[in-house]
Amino acid sequence: MASTLRRRQYPSGDAEPLLVPQEVDYATFPSKSTGAVAKPVKPKQPNRTTKVSQKLKLFPDNDDARTVEENLFDADVYTQLAQIPHGSARIEAERLNNLDRNELSRATAYCTASAYHMDDLFKYLRSKRRTNSTAPKRFDECVYTPYTLNPLPPSSLKKGQTSVLILPEMFLFDYGVVVFWGMTLEEELSILKELEPFEEEQLEPDDVETEEFRYYYNEYYQPRIYNDIITLRHPSNYLVKLTISHAIAQSVKMTLFERLIDDTINDTKYIPQVMAESGNIQMSRTAITKKVGQLFIMRINVNLVSNILDTPEIFWSEPVLEPLYSAIRSYLEISQRVELLNQRVEVISDLLEMLKDHLNSSHGEHLEWIVIWLIGMEILVAVITTTLDAFSLYYNKEE
Repeated sequence: MASTLRRRQYPSGDAEPLLVPQEVDYATFPSKSTGAVAKPVKPKQPNRTTKVSQKLKLFPDNDDARTVEENLFDADVYTQLAQIPHGSARIEAERLNNLDRNELSRATAYCTASAYHMDDLFKYLRSKRRTNSTAPKRFDECVYTPYTLNPLPPSSLKKGQTSVLILPEMFLFDYGVVVFWGMTLEEELSILKELEPFEEEQLEPDDVETEEFRYYYNEYYQPRIYNDIITLRHPSNYLVKLTISHAIAQSVKMTLFERLIDDTINDTKYIPQVMAESGNIQMSRTAITKKVGQLFIMRINVNLVSNILDTPEIFWSEPVLEPLYSAIRSYLEISQRVELLNQRVEVISDLLEMLKDHLNSSHGEHLEWIVIWLIGMEILVAVITTTLDAFSLYYNKEE
């Protein structure tokens, strides 16, 4: 039976609506039947260990003012809190470990559809310049813009004043993911409602994948991510947030496929068991054909992952940002998850081949029985004809 995704709770203090599989609609993506936005509930643990394992990942930084203690880190490996050398980095990590996450700003990613209509969305955001302080910029597969739901009063800054107003920001990716920076949950849900007309193959509210991070600014520490808390130097550098958002968006999109694949395997694992016990699959040709079609659609869905896991085009024009992108991808364990995803795709492929072989074998057996019956009928007709001819000759001789 087809399956969809439902929520599950886990004992954690975080509050982000992640999902686990129960039933999957075998359309390319489950369609959204209503315009309602999913209500947030306590989530399950994401498919990465860095959510709760208190690991630290330093971001590449060209600032020569970093401390000697921070230079002891290898930017390509994870470092447990207990292994961090004593010094400013260790003190900051311990402070973050005891920090109330709710006091920090949110950085949240939502996967709500298979794609966004980017051209129409860009025009829409440009039209909101006066009411929502938007200033959209297009970066290949991504649109960036500041966005506030609270209209700003006319500027009251005095001449020569250097204060900068920090607005919430969002990054929209053409594969159906939006990443918000600096918004409340209520603001995020309100904007998701506004984005619905621009979504293609909308997900059901319970199928929307979400990940939540927290962030803050500290110009004295090297940028880093520790236990899903991001430390940045300056609020004005949106390219840094764009780079981090690319990796977060790819991670949350891949989570959708991980859920669908896991559920498909669970939904079809009874087939080999039945074959092992009975030597046959008690399924009609129509049922087998439907199952093959479902698995083919699943493979198509998985193949879409390759389109979002490639290095984004922006890093060809901005190569200085690529080390930061690689660092956040490493923290999100994307490479390990891709490897596991590919292994599960192989399981589905093997099952698909088995069903196809069984279908061909069953069809061949059916044709063989038809041929046998036809030959039998031909022999029977021949016997009857021969017998009638023999009787006819015998009676003619008698006469």
